[in-house]
Amino acid sequence: MSSPFTETGPIEGVYLSDSLDLPAIFGKAVAAHPDLRLYRPDEVPDPARIRFALVWNPGPEAFKPYPNLDLVQVIAAGVDGVLHHPGLPADTIIARVHDDEQAAMMAGFALWHVIWHHRRMEHYLTAEKSARWSRTIVKGLRPPSKVTVGVLGYGLMGRAIAKAVAAVGFPVLAAARTQGADDPGITRIWGEIAIMDVAARSDILINVLPLTDRTRDLLDARLFTAMPRGAALIQLGRGEHLVEEDLLHALDSGQLGGASLDVFREEPLPSAYPFWAHPAVRVTPHEASVTSPSTVAKTLARSVSALLAGERPPAAVDRKIGY
Repeated sequence: MSSPFTETGPIEGVYLSDSLDLPAIFGKAVAAHPDLRLYRPDEVPDPARIRFALVWNPGPEAFKPYPNLDLVQVIAAGVDGVLHHPGLPADTIIARVHDDEQAAMMAGFALWHVIWHHRRMEHYLTAEKSARWSRTIVKGLRPPSKVTVGVLGYGLMGRAIAKAVAAVGFPVLAAARTQGADDPGITRIWGEIAIMDVAARSDILINVLPLTDRTRDLLDARLFTAMPRGAALIQLGRGEHLVEEDLLHALDSGQLGGASLDVFREEPLPSAYPFWAHPAVRVTPHEASVTSPSTVAKTLARSVSALLAGERPPAAVDRKIGY
């Protein structure tokens, strides 16, 4: 079977990012698909021939030189960096990466933090530094079956996380956009009040929602107040989900007992920011999961192939709902 690209030669695209050297990261993997030809912006021979872009955090004028841009392929699952980009035409297709391996990494990361908060691992690290033999299990540690874990968002990432957490015995509540059958150990909550309902019943709450107008600033004082006193937050979604001052207040008041934060409104997180020194907060540098260059290149090739066949790419985003 012949390649859909070869009838007219390689299809031309451009790397667009203000923060990453995309050719250095993905160039070798893209080269395994000879029917694709990508350029750095300053190396594009004819902007009118550019049909697609591989992007991450494109600048405000990034799309302007390319009048025939049909597809923007984001290198990760989140697309909020381009969804409302002022220079992107409304009819340009946006596609994201849908990667089971990335979801598995995210699930492992989330589960590690669930165990961290449930087993009070900070206590052991502190005791170790001072050579103290200090046990906590005999002081009222609840078994997993008595600790409810909530997952906000039940797409690819949310499902992988929920299944991993349920597999080690925690009852899981998942806030989903639509109704559906429950998976073993997981109760799906859906509808307008799903997020607040799940938060109110969760001893440990994991956020992996997409960023939309509805979910922006969702993790705020109102939600924290609804959670059980002493509960923990694991924030893996987008920085703009979290009202950071509200979280600090909830931690300082004891309403929340701890937080694991991987994403922030400003990245890198400034060295003077109080999260770094807060005893109840764990900070990681937006590395809960990554997608391999080969997976990104394969997704890009599939998206372009579908485009040329007059079909909607399988990883295309519904721009009306934001994911």
